[in-house]
Amino acid sequence: MNIGIFTDSYHPDVSGVVTSIDMLADELKKLGHNVYIFTIANPLAGKKRPGVFRLPSMPFIFYKSRRLALFYSPRASRCVKHMNLDIIHTQTEFSLGIFGTIMSRQLGIPLVHTYHTLYKDYVHYISKNKFKKVSNDIVRIYSRSYCNSCDAVITPSKKVYDLLDEYGVNKDIRIIPTGIDIYRFRREKVSTEEILRLKESYGIDKSAPVIVFIGRLDKEKSIDMILNQMPNILKTLPDTKFLIVGDGQATQELKELTSSLKIESSVIFAGIQPWNKISMFYMLGDVFVSCSITETQGLTLIEAMAAGVPIIARYDRNIEGLVQDKINGRIFNNENNLTDVIVAVLSDKEASSLYAKNAMDTVQNFSSQIFGKNVEALYKELLMQNTKKRLRKSFKKFSFKLKKMSYRQETH
Repeated sequence: MNIGIFTDSYHPDVSGVVTSIDMLADELKKLGHNVYIFTIANPLAGKKRPGVFRLPSMPFIFYKSRRLALFYSPRASRCVKHMNLDIIHTQTEFSLGIFGTIMSRQLGIPLVHTYHTLYKDYVHYISKNKFKKVSNDIVRIYSRSYCNSCDAVITPSKKVYDLLDEYGVNKDIRIIPTGIDIYRFRREKVSTEEILRLKESYGIDKSAPVIVFIGRLDKEKSIDMILNQMPNILKTLPDTKFLIVGDGQATQELKELTSSLKIESSVIFAGIQPWNKISMFYMLGDVFVSCSITETQGLTLIEAMAAGVPIIARYDRNIEGLVQDKINGRIFNNENNLTDVIVAVLSDKEASSLYAKNAMDTVQNFSSQIFGKNVEALYKELLMQNTKKRLRKSFKKFSFKLKKMSYRQETH
């Protein structure tokens, strides 16, 4: 198959969406397919990547770190047509998503969409917390309209499936969790000496307990919740360090909060790190903590579990079926009991080792290979349906011509 992936989010962006696209493209290529990625131009993109085509773009006015492209141009259209695509898979509902929709109709090929983002949790970037109901109504109406224009929609979790069902999406919705390259995160790939050297480079004593977070530093990630608990954690475990890996709109605000809490010596902002080193940063942690309730799946939780790091997650529907409290991790419900849960995991080595072991068993179901094969199966199903539609259409045209010819013969 020739597969076109259309996305507004791609390198140099660092996000779960980009990780998901990379995993999918890699697995589809291993299965023998050709994958072409159509995305936005970005001045920070660096050298060209094979099979990646970029459209002119501009910064998104409400979220300056994101960019939007012109959703159609004759030149880009000719480029897409030249690829002889069999199927189009959009990863965004906006500029490149609209372009992908237009091209699927022009080419008469199936359109698949992955609904990655719970926009109702992000409208504050545009509305500034004003007109919240109107903003949520717009999100619902637009999401329903876009998804219903597709032949099938992929959601990474039951949480997102239920939301789209509530929105009134009536197309075929499949729950296909994004997979990860489990081998990349195996502990045996990294030596103890490498981990200790990395710790030392950040001034972390080898015996110091380490809390780690990896991801975008934006408001909806609720990293401030962990920072607010650090003074209490330090009362019991004074050597604890909180390692924050990533960058985002809330970085400066989080640094200011760290300063106001007078915990600068216990918090390390490591910034964005190269993807090929990310597994090592997970392994620096004695516990990985996620306080976000806006995730569609929670890829960083799966990555941490694969790296053998005990996890603590704030309860949300997206972790159902993934995290089991006191079996393969810990779940907390509100900020008030977060300190106790973190201290318990950091203090009880036997329990945390058990959580890590069970977590590594759990993530076997989230391999990138399974992810790729599940998406491929959906593509093949849609292509078969599309072929049948074309045959029916051709048969109807042929039947109509025969009837027309028969009528002419009878009238003569």
